[in-house]
Amino acid sequence: MKTYSAKPKDITQEWHILDAEGKILGKVATEAARLLQGKHKPIYSRNLDTGDGVIVVNAAKIAVTGKKLSDKKYYRHSGYPGGFREITLGEVMAKKPTFAVERAVKGMLPHNRLGAAMYKKLRVYAGPEHPHKGQLTAAPAQEG
Repeated sequence: MKTYSAKPKDITQEWHILDAEGKILGKVATEAARLLQGKHKPIYSRNLDTGDGVIVVNAAKIAVTGKKLSDKKYYRHSGYPGGFREITLGEVMAKKPTFAVERAVKGMLPHNRLGAAMYKKLRVYAGPEHPHKGQLTAAPAQEG
């Protein structure tokens, strides 16, 4: 019996909606990364983008455990002396609530060109509304 290898013509992509309201940040991010990579499909292949598109709504209402709002920090550096900056998760959620979900999902995807292509199929919105009604099928599957 031969091993099946997915071909680009065999790949069909759908869109899934994940409602993040009241859910743990890491659990939403792992589900989104799984759908983006296509690991839920029987034709999953590591070297092809077999994944689906993901729309995450209510990212501003995401939950975290423990003291992560004050203790979890995001770091960046400008490359100049003294250019090190850090910001807490609580400050990030106040300024740009979609950043935490985007960053968590991006970290779970492959760090190469294939991962970048998968990341482009992620849409994150702070509230319940999104402008992607046309991309969804007649009865979208509510994941998560």
